[in-house]
This record gives sequence, C-alpha cells and structure tokens, in this order.
Amino acid sequence: MGLTKQYLRYVASAVFGVIGSQKGNIVFVTLRGEKGRYVAVPACEHVFIWDLRKGEKILILQGLKQEVTCLCPSPDGLHLAVGYEDGSIRIFSLLSGEGNVTFNGHKAAITTLKYDQLGGRLASGSKDTDIIVWDVINESGLYRLKGHKDAITQALFLQEKNLLVTSGKDTMVKWWDLDTQHCFKTMVGHRTEVWGLVLVSEEKRLITGASDSELRVWDIAYLQEIEDSEEPDPKKIKGSSPGIQDTLEAEDGGTFEMDEAPEDRILSCRKAGSIMREGRDRVVNLAVEKTGRIVACHGTDSVLELFCILSKEEIQKKMDKKMKKARKKAKLHSCKGEEEDPEVNVEMSLQDEIQRVTNIKTSAKIKSFDLIHSPQGELKAVFLLQNNLVELYSLNPSLPTPQPVRTSRITIGGHRSDVRTLSFSSDNIAVLSAAADSIKIWNRFSFLNCAGMNPGGCKYVHWSCAHFVSSQTGKLQLYDLASGNLLETIDAHDGALWSMSLSPDQRGFVSGGADKSVKFWDFELVKDENSTQKRLSVKQTRTLQLDEDVLCVSYSPNQKLLAVSLLDCTVKIFYVDTLKFFLSLYGHKLPVICMDISYDGALIATGSADRNVKIWGLDFGDCHKSLFAHDDSVMYLQFVPKSHLFFTAGKDHKIKQWDADRFEHIQTLEGHHQEIWCLAVSPSGDYVVSSSHDKSLRLWERTREPLILEEEREMEREAEYEESVAKEDQPAVPGETQGDSYFTGKKTIETVKAAERIMEAIELYREETAKMKEHKAICKAAGKEVPLPTNPILMAYGSISVSKIELEESLLVLPFSYVPDILKLFNEFIQLGSDVELICRCLFFLLRIHFGQITSNQMLVPVIEKLRETTISKVSQVRDVIGFNMAGLDYLKRECEAKSEVMFFADATSHLEEKRGRGKEGEPARNRILLTAT
Repeated sequence: MGLTKQYLRYVASAVFGVIGSQKGNIVFVTLRGEKGRYVAVPACEHVFIWDLRKGEKILILQGLKQEVTCLCPSPDGLHLAVGYEDGSIRIFSLLSGEGNVTFNGHKAAITTLKYDQLGGRLASGSKDTDIIVWDVINESGLYRLKGHKDAITQALFLQEKNLLVTSGKDTMVKWWDLDTQHCFKTMVGHRTEVWGLVLVSEEKRLITGASDSELRVWDIAYLQEIEDSEEPDPKKIKGSSPGIQDTLEAEDGGTFEMDEAPEDRILSCRKAGSIMREGRDRVVNLAVEKTGRIVACHGTDSVLELFCILSKEEIQKKMDKKMKKARKKAKLHSCKGEEEDPEVNVEMSLQDEIQRVTNIKTSAKIKSFDLIHSPQGELKAVFLLQNNLVELYSLNPSLPTPQPVRTSRITIGGHRSDVRTLSFSSDNIAVLSAAADSIKIWNRFSFLNCAGMNPGGCKYVHWSCAHFVSSQTGKLQLYDLASGNLLETIDAHDGALWSMSLSPDQRGFVSGGADKSVKFWDFELVKDENSTQKRLSVKQTRTLQLDEDVLCVSYSPNQKLLAVSLLDCTVKIFYVDTLKFFLSLYGHKLPVICMDISYDGALIATGSADRNVKIWGLDFGDCHKSLFAHDDSVMYLQFVPKSHLFFTAGKDHKIKQWDADRFEHIQTLEGHHQEIWCLAVSPSGDYVVSSSHDKSLRLWERTREPLILEEEREMEREAEYEESVAKEDQPAVPGETQGDSYFTGKKTIETVKAAERIMEAIELYREETAKMKEHKAICKAAGKEVPLPTNPILMAYGSISVSKIELEESLLVLPFSYVPDILKLFNEFIQLGSDVELICRCLFFLLRIHFGQITSNQMLVPVIEKLRETTISKVSQVRDVIGFNMAGLDYLKRECEAKSEVMFFADATSHLEEKRGRGKEGEPARNRILLTAT
C-alpha cells in the first residue's frame, strides 16, 4: 500500500470589506446606556454594531452559515432578535454578544420581526406565509397563525389590546385575536402588494403602503366605542355576512373589510383617505418613530419622505386659521348691500391632520432606514444604502422648514461597488483590493484599510499588480502606494483591458484587451516633473496582433512561454522571445475566463464559462483531465505556490481546492452568499482572500490540521443528509387539525439528534433499573450490601441533556414505546420538586400528541392518576412561592419608596431635568438626589 498524500485544511479566518448587507434592515440599538449612537447592520451571516460617532466597528454578533434577513431590538434595549435566510431566529445579548436562544419554526427566510410592548413575545413573519408568536422568556413557540397566501411583509402588536395586525404580498391586511389565535378581520382594500403598515394616533389609525404612490389611512374603531356611540354609521357597522356587499362597498370607497364572522367582530376599520407620495414606485419601507408623531417611507430611489401626525391642539389651531381665511374671503366676495355675514363651512381633510415635513436625499439608493428622537429634540435618521454605505442625518421637525443635515458617514470599511481584483504583498501582510470606485490596501492583522485611492476615469477595474491597475476603458493607471496619488495614466488599448500578467523577472508585464492585441511593457525610471527624484513608469516594447479578443494572459514561470485566452474558446501558447505560435489548447465549449501555470511550468489549468476546469500539459498540449468544477461559470483560478494544488472560484458561491496531479477535489470553502469574482493566494500559500458580489472580502487560513479525503467525502455526505432531513415533510401532530395553530416547531437534524439522545437516556434507565433489581436480589441472598458499579456513561457525562428549544420537536419524533417510561420518570422528578415548570410543559405536550394511546392503555391509568395528584400539588406549591416572593418584593418596593421619597425603579433620565430644575430654585441638595434600584 502506497503512502497517502497529506493535505492541510483551509478554514475561514475573517470577513471584512462589508459595511452592511442589502437583504436585512438597519436598526438603532442601545449600548452602554446611549441611544442614537450605535446601529446594528446585517453583514452576510454576521451582525455588525457600528459606532456612528467614531465610525468604528465595536461588536460582532457571530452567525453560522445563513445570511441575515431581519433585525429587531427588544424594548428594553438589552437584546437583538436576528432572522436568517433559512427561517431560524436567534436572540443575541448586546451585553455579551452571545446568542443563546434559537427558534426554528419557519421553512423560508424571515421577512419581519416585532416585539410586543413588554418584550415577552416576539412575532415573526416569513416567506412561507406563516406568522409565529414566540415566548421569549420560556424560549418556546406559542402558536402559528395561518391565513396569508404570500410572503408576510409586516407584523405589529397592539399595545392596549391583545391583537396582532399583519400585511402580506397577497394584498391582504389581517387582524388576529391572540386570545383565540384566529383571524377575525381581513381588509381587502388594496389591489397590489402591501409592503408596510404603521399604527399612529394612539393606535386609532392605520397607515398602509402598497405598490403605488398612495399611502392609505384607515380609522380604527373598537367595539366598545361603537356601542357607546348614539348614531352608529351603517357603513362602519354591518350586520350582514361578508360577500358581495363587502366587495361593492370596497369599490365605492367604503370599509374595504371582510369579517370572518359577524359575531366575532372586535373592531371596525374604515378608510379615512389617502396621502400621495412624491415617488411613483412602490413603498419599500414604512416606519414610525417611537413617539408616533413622525412617519417616514421610501421607495426604490434615494429619497425618504417624512410626514408629521399633528396633535389635536395643532389641528384646531390650523382649522381656526383656515376658518378665518375663509370668512375673510367670503366677505370680499359678498354683495355690498348684504348686511348679514355669509355662512362659511370649512371641512377638515386628511391633509390637515397629516402634513408633509420634508424629504431627505441620500447619496445612493436606500435599502433600509431607522428613526429615533434624541433627547435634544432632534430627529435622527440612519440609512443603509445600496452601495455598501451607512449615513446618518439629523433635523429638527419642530421648525417651519426643517433642513436635514448629514452628520455621520461610514465609508472606510468597504468599497462602493464589487471588488474585481485582489493581490497580496510579497510579505503576505498587505492585501490590495480594487473596485470601480476605489482601491484599498488592507492590513491582514487588523483589517483596517491603511490607504485608499480613487481610480479617476476608470469605470471598471479589472486587474491590479504592484502599483498598476487596469480598467474597462483600456487605460493603465500608476499609483504611489505611500501617498495614494495617481502618478500617470496611459492609454494602453483601444478597447477594454481585460488581463495583465507580471513577468517572472519583474522587469515588465504583458497586457491583453478587446482590441485583439497583446502588448508588452517594460518598467523604466523617468524624471518626475514635481520633484528632483525619479519615479517608476512604463514603455511599450512589442505588440502581438491576434484574430480574436483577448480575455486572459499568463506568463510561464521561466518566462519562455505566454498563454493567451481568446474569445473563440481556445488558448494559444506563444514563445515570448520570437512571438511564434507554439500550441493551441481547444476543448472548452465557452470562452476561457481564467487560467494559471504551475510553478515548474509543466501544467496549465484553464477555467471556463462552461463550468469545467481542464488540466493541460505544456510540453505537448495534451489534456490530462477535464473536471466539472462548479455549478456555474468558473470566474478565477490560481495555483498554490510551489505545488500542483490550485483554487477555483465560481458563480455558485463556492471556492474549491484541487490536486492537479491526482485530479481530485480536496475541499470546498463555503461562506460567500453571492457570486465570487476573484481570489488571490499569498506567496507563502498560507492565506487565500476572495471577493464576492455580496460586497464581502473573506480571508481563509491554512491550518496544521491534516485533511483526509475519505473523511472529507464522508462529511459532505453527512451534510447532504442533514439538508435532506430539513427538507423532508414535517411530521404530523396526532390530533392536530388543519387549522390548529398549537405546534410551532419544525423537524431539523438537531431535533433528530436530540430525540436519539432521549432514547439513549431511556435505554440507559431501563438497563440501570434491571441492574438494580438484580443487585437487590444478590444482596438479599448474600445477606449483606454489595457495592453497585457506576455506569461508565454516567461517570463520563453525568447526564444527557436536551435544549429547551428542541424539547417539543424532539418529543414529537419520539416513538410511543418510550413514553410510558418517560411518564414514570416525570412523576418521580415532580415529586422531588425539580424543574416543575419544564416537566409540566413536556408532560402536557406528550398528553396532547399521544392522548388516544395513553387513555386506551390500562397500564398507564395509575401512572396518570399519580401524575394528576402530584402535578396539582407541586404546581400549587410553586405558585404559592412565586406569590409570596412577589408580595415580599412589593413590600420592599413600598419601604424603599417611603425611605427615599422617590419612585422606585424609576427611569433616571426622565426625572433628571425635573431634579435639576428644582435644584436651581434653591431646594436642598437632598431633594435633588434620585435613587434607582435594579
């Protein structure tokens, strides 16, 4: 048996270059007691916390694999709910940065998250058309709400009522009664997708945004208010069942509502009017700041429109002015002989209640925004833009004509457009990245760009090496890396300059472009006009004219051969000294986009848009092997220095490592979420850096861990199995009807493993029980106590644990044969008083899903009777303890309030101004002290 070739594993090291991803939303977060200074933005699978004042990244909430799609901070500001592409939700602590709570219930990407007023419940909407309400404290799902026919776009809790209102792309707005978990009202007044909704005016008015330029405003009247009114509006209260009458009223401008059942009516909605936006496209985001006074929305452009909800006093003042003007105008137009004053009637319109404040114009298209009111009275608006940028604007809405001012901007952390070329420095420390807008140099240790250059006149940067970059305009640009200044611009090609290759002796380079020519350049030192010193420049020496556009060029390491990729899907090899034709490599079905030659000049690997990589010998031009490398175009290929291993990057979001001698796939590096444009291998081969359309740059580091191909293939098969388990049909809950909303979880590989651990624990319990019976018989026969050996599994692990979040899903897939033993164990644990609440939760779930089998089994009747007695007594004890503790805390609260003469648990910031004011009036210092307890 021959020796196995050893490979070393590459692992993900860092993610940089991305300020904020486009799929998620930006939110203000409270950190270190400050509001309006820190924002959370999605960054691929992570969440970055940025300091807007310093422009620095201060915290990273580490994700797993899936991209972040939604963010929502908790009302207390201590936690952040993060929704992901696969439908999972994680709750992160902003103090520690750890995510200890995970919810799995949705089958598709999370589209909206919203906490209730106290932060105890979390509503999540997804592309799978379901809404799930989660219990954050108990770390479990409460119920699933089904009714929408398309993706959910927004969900809002009502503070005063236990209601939830949701909108979707199915053009519907639905009202849900959370006490009974059913939809009691459906609003059908929209003809296009509803993209957002907000509640204003103390939750008595609803504003919705759809795919047109109209913001629809709805008046909400609750049942008690309708009953108290003396003359109810027949359009507002209908006694007929929903059907044709509702549709006719909707078309005539009536209620636009459809009740599920007339007797279940809780509130009534009637359209109050519309507000016209300046934008003609659809509403992308619609939001209101916490005071409910400012409403903002934006479309697919770069303009945010702000509206102000006027108070009753302001509306009355405005109407008085309007009446005064109307009377004055009526007097001017009245007849001279008329003695009596003309009667004037002024009607209040929706525009008198909601008025436009101003527009905020950003530097690029808006992807998401968030609003917050600062203590100074200013309104702050933070934007996540399409070009990987975060901007902060502030304005004073109380002024007659408020002018927004940009106060902060985060730009240094990434490029505005996609990075198309990467390069390592010779010492493996610096990384150069170039995009259409700028060129940045990154320090590999800190990943803070230490230099930035703007490639003036370049529409599209394609290639970079040393001090040079090339562009789609056919120009070469020479930069001074020390100062970042542009030294020289050279018109190299008539068309786009697609590729360049540095000569191995580093005395020049070769370039190829769309003008069907390959040009040779030599470095030279010329006198600088601005100084007495000489600077680097280039001069053209030779030109090789070809019949097709040149896509890629590459020198051989000995500088004897030059490989040129042409648009006719072939690669031609020329002698460098004489430019004579040597070989033609043909076999690709689509043009070769990338290629590289090994360090010894023996092999050349070519990657094409036909998704294949071919390995050729440079001695005779024969094809050694053709590999199906990626599921989409191969965008970049590079050999690892001093080896026959090479990396490929494709549009399928993957980077793969290959062995050119054995023609084997070594490993796959997954992390990017969109197309990968390029990569670079460090001169030592220890690092790989890659860039993608998701605006991120990723560093991969070679470890000392050996990689065995058989184990790698086995891991890939396990990953495929886990994905197939997640895509399988969810298990049916026994006794659950089609409309039942009790079960909120879904089957995952974690729940399957957790169920296996529970079965192992039950098997272990059965074995130990049998051993104890045998041991008792032996001790009784011997007449003395014999020590019982401890099970080695219990000695190693102590106990077999299952996460609280996976409990219900794990118990659902558990076979019924294990349920009797679990019920007996539950009885023993409850008697001991350990985790009564958790055990009761598991007990009730098992009784629900196995009710028929448990009640029909006569052997379980005494067990259930004991459980009933034990559960009632122990739950009563726990309830009494909690009640006693609450009474004791309430007593301590009253005592502290009486002693300190201030409110206990008061918000220090809200009372600070009052205390300062009293201090200025000359009150004693002891009255200016505010005591708080936490």
